[in-house]
Amino acid sequence: MSNQVAVSPAKTLNDFMDKYKGQIALALPKHITADRMVRLAMTAFSQNPGLQKCDMHSIFASVVIAAQLGLEIGVGGQGYLVPYKGKATFVPGWQGLVDLVSRAGRATVWTGAVYRGDEFEWALGDKPFVTHRPGGDGDSWKDISHVYAIGRVNGSQHPVIEVWTMDRIVRHLNKFNKVGAMHYAVKDNGQNMEMYARKVALLQVLKYMPKSVEVQRATDVAAVADTGRSFTFDGEVVTVKDVDEDGVVMDQGYDDVGAGASPRGGQLPTCSAESFAAKSPSWRQVILSEKKSVDGLIATIETKELLTDEQKTVIDSWSHEND
Repeated sequence: MSNQVAVSPAKTLNDFMDKYKGQIALALPKHITADRMVRLAMTAFSQNPGLQKCDMHSIFASVVIAAQLGLEIGVGGQGYLVPYKGKATFVPGWQGLVDLVSRAGRATVWTGAVYRGDEFEWALGDKPFVTHRPGGDGDSWKDISHVYAIGRVNGSQHPVIEVWTMDRIVRHLNKFNKVGAMHYAVKDNGQNMEMYARKVALLQVLKYMPKSVEVQRATDVAAVADTGRSFTFDGEVVTVKDVDEDGVVMDQGYDDVGAGASPRGGQLPTCSAESFAAKSPSWRQVILSEKKSVDGLIATIETKELLTDEQKTVIDSWSHEND
């Protein structure tokens, strides 16, 4: 008869975190201690059965990312440990982004969700404004008609406003979600959809706000984490390392609003003739196997590099090979 005592997953993780607590401490800002970050991670672990099935090293790596960003796990919506296919990912929340902008002291940002029955008016142009008077009785994200984000640079006359309908949010999620039903905004009957939606609008506004290094890092991480794809973060640069489920190469960053912009706000490169020739065989197979439509494949490719009209014509021709 064995006298070996089974060790709980929580104790195993706690011992692991204690062993490497020094690495967490090195990444943290002065206002957060390593002991506190470990406690927050353990609380999230104990409350989420999905996390308890995740690789321990991915949980630790996610805690380090939270530490590097200066965001606390599960506190005031600053950020969350989210399980994705057996691995944990740190996902910054919209409250965390708002907090980081506030700490920088150069601008103010906030977001809102409009439920059906609320009074809501807004306009862009030379005198942008949002008027929102809550009054609806909706209690589900399906009752939300719009989300909005507002940013105001200190001393500026007019705010920067972004308003999205929930239909647009859902289309955005469907376009960039790489983990399907495992995405945190979809799981558990969409209980995190409002948080996701408000963050999408906020990320657009942040492009026009003065950004500290901390805010830039957090927006980069938030943009990639919301796809559900694997990435690494060395404290400065976010690097996406995976390939999407249809075999389309997706190896450089993430575009949060669609084709044309890089993760850091620059213009995407045009696909060169050499690159197109090298990737065409796998892209052609995606079309022939009907895993993606022509428009769907082009949209996926153009989150990373822009195609010429001639290249789009070639891709379209593949769809007619089975005719």
